[in-house]
Amino acid sequence: MVVIHLNDNNFDKEVKNSNIPVIIDFWAPWCGPCQMMGPVFEKLSDQFTGKLKFAKLGTDENPELASKFGIQGIPTLILVKDFKEVDRIVGFNSEGALKQKIDSILKKI
Repeated sequence: MVVIHLNDNNFDKEVKNSNIPVIIDFWAPWCGPCQMMGPVFEKLSDQFTGKLKFAKLGTDENPELASKFGIQGIPTLILVKDFKEVDRIVGFNSEGALKQKIDSILKKI
């Protein structure tokens, strides 16, 4: 499972210049639902290899990036293609529910 940890230094390379869509998990270590979402997010990354890049962004360490995306609550997952937001998923989701939502979004883009 490959989940990239984003920061100011690698954001453009991993998101802006990505040739495949990217799903970004905006999270914080003190957030209970974020801690529950983490293992689900990481497990699903294996199922979308080559179709979708999985990345995490800590909102405490990167408040400017979180602000640019208008993050108001966490966990928030944002799917980005060609550096444009395609869709967002707010709150904890089970593995099955999250996979279904991601599949649905990918079919639209």
